Amino acid sequence: MATLRPLNDRVVVKQVTPEQKTSGGIILPDSAQEKPTEAMVIAVGPGKTLDNGKVVPVDVNVGDRVIYAKYGGTEIKLGGEDYVILRQDDILAVKE
Repeated sequence: MATLRPLNDRVVVKQVTPEQKTSGGIILPDSAQEKPTEAMVIAVGPGKTLDNGKVVPVDVNVGDRVIYAKYGGTEIKLGGEDYVILRQDDILAVKE
């Protein structure tokens, strides 16, 4: 299987499957579920290069769980798996 190496300030994430049930035990059909916005970081680019040539590293690390903008990023399929490539600016928070 090929691996992805993101460029600049991009991050490759794998979406975390949303909960299939409500807290009351009701099973949600796929059509009623929102697009997941939580993901696990799979790969991180080296960082953004500023005009003066300095590289600012990305603030997340491989293995972090992140929350990202609902319609941010580019969805891709690689080796039968779905991934999203995001810019660092599309990541809203790191879940700790």
